[in-house]
Amino acid sequence: MPRFDVTVAGELNLDLILYGVPEELPRERELLAERMMLTLGGSSSIVAHNLAALGNRVGFQSRIGDDRFGQIALEQLQQSGVDVSRVRRVTGATKTGLTVILQRQAWRNIVTYAGTIAELCWEDLDLDYLADSRHFHLCSYYLQRALRPRVGELFQRLKSSGLTLSLDTNDDPDDEWQGGLYDILRYVDVFLPNEREARKAAGTEDLELAIRKLAELVPVVVVKLGRDGAMAQRGTERFISPAQIVDAVDPVGAGDSFDAGFIHQYLRGADMPACLASGNMAGAFSTTRSGGTDAFRDEEYREKFFRERSATLRS
Repeated sequence: MPRFDVTVAGELNLDLILYGVPEELPRERELLAERMMLTLGGSSSIVAHNLAALGNRVGFQSRIGDDRFGQIALEQLQQSGVDVSRVRRVTGATKTGLTVILQRQAWRNIVTYAGTIAELCWEDLDLDYLADSRHFHLCSYYLQRALRPRVGELFQRLKSSGLTLSLDTNDDPDDEWQGGLYDILRYVDVFLPNEREARKAAGTEDLELAIRKLAELVPVVVVKLGRDGAMAQRGTERFISPAQIVDAVDPVGAGDSFDAGFIHQYLRGADMPACLASGNMAGAFSTTRSGGTDAFRDEEYREKFFRERSATLRS
């Protein structure tokens, strides 16, 4: 029996979310936000946190700076039950990454100081630790700049150890969508882009063509469609699942939470409709409180939401 259900290697940082920011940001002016939230950020750590909150055994590897932000992020991740014994703290000028999100009513600005996010490298990884699992998930492919050249080797090693693999590239800050993505997709069992990322990864503005191209490389392609829910393509089979309607606070981490919900059921051998429904439920749930993990921290609230929504789906 493997030690973990899921292992994750990736970024561990904080999100600083500012609400009620003016639409325009004129120069040399002191502008006011209505409220703020400092919370666990980073797609990798959000997925790991929420998978653990859903009851999975999760192992996590990362690199953080020797600073207070790194310590806060580490503590918040550990509180969810994620094993953080292989997180490496390093000294030096590079500090723990930080993302600042200026959240408006219907859109947002996102600015990230990459810091240690971009410095996680092959030498930081304990491959035996990562392989002691049933499944491995990688996020933020284009932010993992030091690790990216060897992701194919990492996937090959883990695949040969019997793990299934999932990938969510997230956005490419350079908007180039190169970096050997097609080379590593051949190892991936589940690819989890949103609609824009699917088009960019496939090199076409036609979503249907993008899905067909990606489905030729990956057994399961899952495309997150926001308010329209999600779809999955498995060979020639198409599955569609509607979104869950909630009173949303913000969308921060919704896509990462979808990944956690989908993987949670995928590991249990659920059929594709159940996996999609679980992803949509987890994604919607995360939006009901600030940030990507706050809703999942409240056990009573979490269990009530999933119990009631699951009962509605069954009826």
